[in-house]
Parts: sequence; C-alpha cells; structure tokens
Amino acid sequence: MTNRAKPTHPHALTELCEEGGRLYANALRTGRIARADVESAPCLMEFALLHPDPDDATWLRPVPPSVALAQRLHPIEREITDRRRLSIELADAFEPFMALSAQVTTSTHSITVLEGLDRINAALDLATAQCQNEMLTIQPSHRHPEHRLVEALERDKTLIERGVRIRTLYQHTARYSPERLAYVDRFSDGKAEYRTIDELVERLIICDDSVAFIPIRDDRQVALELRHPGLVSYLVKVFEFMWNRAVPLTPGTPYETAPDGITEIQHSIAKLLVEGHVDEAIARRLGMNVRTCRAHIAKLAQALGSGSRAQLGYLIAQSGILEQNQGPRGSSSA
Repeated sequence: MTNRAKPTHPHALTELCEEGGRLYANALRTGRIARADVESAPCLMEFALLHPDPDDATWLRPVPPSVALAQRLHPIEREITDRRRLSIELADAFEPFMALSAQVTTSTHSITVLEGLDRINAALDLATAQCQNEMLTIQPSHRHPEHRLVEALERDKTLIERGVRIRTLYQHTARYSPERLAYVDRFSDGKAEYRTIDELVERLIICDDSVAFIPIRDDRQVALELRHPGLVSYLVKVFEFMWNRAVPLTPGTPYETAPDGITEIQHSIAKLLVEGHVDEAIARRLGMNVRTCRAHIAKLAQALGSGSRAQLGYLIAQSGILEQNQGPRGSSSA
C-alpha cells in the first residue's frame, strides 16, 4: 500500500477556503459527507469541522457550527477575562501610589525628561490625541525621509478633522522643497497655516497651551515635556513673536534685494557672522546646506568688497547694513 502525503492547505479558520466552505455546507445539508470527497480540503479536519461517523469510517459527519464557534470562542473569552483581571490587579496595585502622588505638588511633574525616540514619540502621540483646540509647531527645514512626511500628514489630517487648528513655522528654505510644498498644499483650505521666517533655532511643539516639547540634545534622542503653566505660556509668547514676523508659505522667495544690493538672506547671514557663528551653525539656523551658505557668504563678501573672512566681519560692522535690516523686510503681518 502506497502512503500518500497529505496535501498542505494552510489558511486561518476565519479565511476558510472556497472548497472547504462548499464541502462543509454540503455536509450540513445532507448530514454527512464521504471521507474521500474532502481530500481536497484537509482544512475541514484540521479545524475540527468534521468528525468520523461512528457507524461507518468511510463517512464524516459535520460538527454543528454553533459547537465549532463555541470551541473557538472559549479560549478567546478566557484570555479576555484574564486580561480584565490583570487590569484590575494593576489598578489595585497602583491605587495607593496614585493617592500619594495626588498629595505631591504639581510642580514636581511639570518637567519630564524623555529619553529615546520611542518614549518621545509615545508622549507626542498622547499629547496629539488629547489636543482639542490648537497645535503650534516650529520645524527647522531639514529634509525628512518620505515616511516621516507621510506620518506627519496623517497626524495633521486627524487633528484637522477633529477641529484642531494648526500653525507651523518653517525657515524660508522650505519654499524650495517640493515635498514640503506638496505637503502644505494638502491643507490649503485654511484649517492649517504655514509661515516661514529666516532663522529658527530648534523644534518646538505646543498642544492647547498646556504642554510643550523641546529637544535638549543635537541628536534629538532626549527631549523635555513641559507642563508648567509659566514655561508653556512663555514658549507660546516666543512662538507668537516669531509668527507675527513670518510670511505665509508659498512657492518663491522672500529674499528681496535691497537698494544696497544685499539680499535679505545675506543680511541674516551677516548678522550671524558678526555674532561669531561658524558656517555650519549659520546653515543649520537658516535651514540650508553648508555649500549654499558659503555661496551666500561669497556674494556678501563681493558686495562689500571684502578680501578675507576677518575683513568681512569688520566691513559688515562698518557698513551699517545690520541697522538697516531691523524690521522684517518683505513680510506681511496676518
């Protein structure tokens, strides 16, 4: 007698194959089915939907669907019961600590250090889910991977659908990013506002004027979650100060050339040069790569007739161009 290998038929019970469904239905209608007829659907025996006929081994009888369903639901319901019991035990275990925590002053929990991207993102997700009125964000215009933009798109879409207002600040260089412009165009109906400004230092996220997040390391692996009303209020004022000096984000450039032949971005670079910042720091604060920054510095040196970096700083200070650029040029208050 030749042994035949059992045909493999892998799938979940919730995805019962078409052949298995047809044979099981026939067995229920007739009360039994020949064992040979179900060889094409071994899943029926694997899932215990058929059992041998006690009177004749060549036949199989169907297990009533109510019985089969109960057999599958029982371990699931038992798991749900176990998890519910575990949740009650956890709540009971932490109850005395919750009461103790309520006696501690609020200031103890007003600043939380978040270490690691997972913990930072979890805290941001929670604050975003609880945000009901407005989210303020400052986002230096570094290029982001496509999946990060998709995640941000989904987050903003969810907030807007919930009626939350969004205001975001970028650097002027965001105007040259097709990905960023396409992202902003998705929310051009006025429920979200985006503006740009020449210089930004770091990221900032504020939800409902009640919680703020700021990074405290350059690699952004550590952040602070701030819930102290005074600190959050101060950061809101900082955001509003920059927001009122920013311009709406649209394609194109706000870097207009002044009568002195120096563009606004070169004025911004000149200010940072005089303050002693190196090229890399200037590029980071203005949201551009170092090569572009150095090209602007070269044009600035040419406009002022500088032959060296040291002379450039002196000529900037002597030219008075920084005093001429005290107000936001080319901007509009909205």
